[in-house]
Amino acid sequence: MIEAASDFVLVSCDDHLDLNMLPANVLADRMASKWGERAPRVDIPDEGPASWIADGNRWGFWSGKKVEMKGPKPIHTAYDRGGVEDLTELRAGNPKLRLEDMDRDKVWAHIVYGPVTSIRSEDPEFTAEAYAAYNDWLYEDFCSAAPDRLIGVAMLPPQPEMAFAELTRLARRGGCRQANLQIAVVEPRLEDKRWEPMFDLLEQTGIVLSFHVTVFPKAGDAFDKYKGSPGATFLHAKMFIEQFLDPFVDLFAWGILERHPGVKIVIAESGVGWVPWVVEELDYRHHRLWECADYWDDKGGIPHQMKPSELFKRQIYGTFQQSPTAMRLTEFWGPENLLWASDYPHPDSVWPNSVNTIGKTMGHMAPDQVRAIVGGNAAKLYGLDLSRATVRARLPIGTPRSAPSAAWVSPVEAA
Repeated sequence: MIEAASDFVLVSCDDHLDLNMLPANVLADRMASKWGERAPRVDIPDEGPASWIADGNRWGFWSGKKVEMKGPKPIHTAYDRGGVEDLTELRAGNPKLRLEDMDRDKVWAHIVYGPVTSIRSEDPEFTAEAYAAYNDWLYEDFCSAAPDRLIGVAMLPPQPEMAFAELTRLARRGGCRQANLQIAVVEPRLEDKRWEPMFDLLEQTGIVLSFHVTVFPKAGDAFDKYKGSPGATFLHAKMFIEQFLDPFVDLFAWGILERHPGVKIVIAESGVGWVPWVVEELDYRHHRLWECADYWDDKGGIPHQMKPSELFKRQIYGTFQQSPTAMRLTEFWGPENLLWASDYPHPDSVWPNSVNTIGKTMGHMAPDQVRAIVGGNAAKLYGLDLSRATVRARLPIGTPRSAPSAAWVSPVEAA
């Protein structure tokens, strides 16, 4: 029997608001006048695309000026698949239009990540103030249009003292449920004691910390050699894991999670299928460590009391768009730690075909399990009241004739 449509409220836990979709005055209007010409602005030439310029550098293009594309595109976004041709309205950054797109996809709420790599400067103070300007606009002008549906993720600078300062400011102003640390560019590594005040504050405030993947770590160095090659597209698979592996292991190896049991961490868009083996191996190494406990007795002892798998289930969450592999690993991840996402409006997004994609990858699963993954787990993590949802999805879930999809679902199949 297929579950009733009213029982499924979709909360997408990894969606985006990139620099190209921001209103042109968002940053400069909120930054100090001392920056003068260095302040971020949009340059709109008579010919060619418009660009964000800041601190003497080009940060990326701006979609507010229409540019005619000639020839086929090397990469398609969700808008291309959804038949949206005019991006000059800045749909992702316009609350009214974004909500229309969410309604079209039958998604009640978006967890909205900001420009994860575009805002950058050699001057850490400049970058930190730009982040703060974005964060203020996000909560004051964007999320405020629909606070139950648009859940903004604040941006933290990649240096520990500045990250702590911005987190303190956000906690005082209120309204921040999650803050993102762009883990691919963080310095120093999380094992450094300079990060301890940030973890302490996260625990005190209950703000969730996230690590989000970036396609171009270190300003795209990994792609430079292979640009223009079809093979370059496959590099994403390894880069998504590379960015997360060291900091993920650091959370356990250096006792960060054990010292801070109230900290919750979301690993976003890095895939979830690689995680079980790593945690399994960490458990084995934990066993090997305690096997020689007597060796450590006169050396301060072993501070690692809990098994890594126990810490993982208590404190780590992972997002995915569509993953037949993940659906076979639900026992490992547990009932509350998997978070579905649409990745709107990025190239990897399943928008506007979220309902069909969920049906094809989760149709064989128990309705209660699906309900948790596609919305219930997010509601518990972020404190959302899904009984208020006025947008609900009809999912083909809970029929014994549904078989698990054994492979990734293409946008054509999902449509």
